[in-house]
Amino acid sequence: MNYKTSGVCSREIHFEVEDGRVKNVQFVGGCSGNTQGVAKLVEGMLVEEVISRLEGIRCGFKATSCPDQLARALKEWRA
Repeated sequence: MNYKTSGVCSREIHFEVEDGRVKNVQFVGGCSGNTQGVAKLVEGMLVEEVISRLEGIRCGFKATSCPDQLARALKEWRA
């Protein structure tokens, strides 16, 4: 799935879900080290677990963050 982000430095998130598990997460733009770290940490995790852990994380004074955007993308995929 390709998800257009909003309110963060990254522009898009690409990911796959196989058997309910998150795979191949790639952020386009954003803080490279942080987004690569998030992508590696969620690799193989259940969709629901990723949403539970990342939803609501904020970046500074922004209402969202790259991890929160991934949670939103997964919620959209799930719907």
